[in-house]
Amino acid sequence: MISITTAELNTLLAAFLWPLSRILAMVATAPIFGNPSIPVKVKLGLAVMLTVLVMPVVEKSLPQVDPASGIGLIILLQQVLIGVAIGFVMRIVFVAVETAGELIGLQMGLGFAVFFDPHSGQIDIIGRFLGVIASLAFLAMDGHLMMIALISQSFSTLPVGSDGITNVTFTTLANWGGEIFKSGLQLSLPVLTALLITNLALGILTRVAPQLNIFAVGFPLTLSIGLFVLAFSMPFYTPILEYLVHDALNLMMGILNINQIDMP
Repeated sequence: MISITTAELNTLLAAFLWPLSRILAMVATAPIFGNPSIPVKVKLGLAVMLTVLVMPVVEKSLPQVDPASGIGLIILLQQVLIGVAIGFVMRIVFVAVETAGELIGLQMGLGFAVFFDPHSGQIDIIGRFLGVIASLAFLAMDGHLMMIALISQSFSTLPVGSDGITNVTFTTLANWGGEIFKSGLQLSLPVLTALLITNLALGILTRVAPQLNIFAVGFPLTLSIGLFVLAFSMPFYTPILEYLVHDALNLMMGILNINQIDMP
């Protein structure tokens, strides 16, 4: 007859529950993994599978704490914060891209042509388009595999029960949030510049020919020029996206004290 003591049961529970909370928080907040179109069962299954794979590493450095105690709940919350921080860093990149699309769509006159996104509310159609392009580029450069490798190695460099997220890390994450506006403006600047010149030309044309119906001419003109410049500048977006993804990965590596990513 197999008998398990309370201490052994607590160790098994802690070796599964604490890593699961970190991995599940990352899966829920990270791009691609946390997409609302992916069923919750698939996300939970992925988190459980990764947890089972990292359990042998986690068991070697577990603190001798009851998971149901007050300290155990604090450790659980700590793991959730670490997972959310990892997903938040990469999420900023995608939000910056969608912000660029919203700026472009607003200047093109598509600000009214929005539809409801259950994940982030209303989003411009150009923002959704650029978001899809960013997702494809992220998958092409194996960003999803890099994130899995990061979360797996984090249990060695940032063990369960260690200091975890510090005040300096929170400050770094807050500063990283500024990339939403900085990178969003950089990505949208070519189209915004072309549309600004177009609007200036339309303004001059209106003064020269007041009888011209500017609404009948201006909207299709700005829309056409915006789409043309956007299509022309799309090849130049890839290096910027790659730069942002690498910056996000380097930031996550700094948070998790990882020097090099060992790809699975």
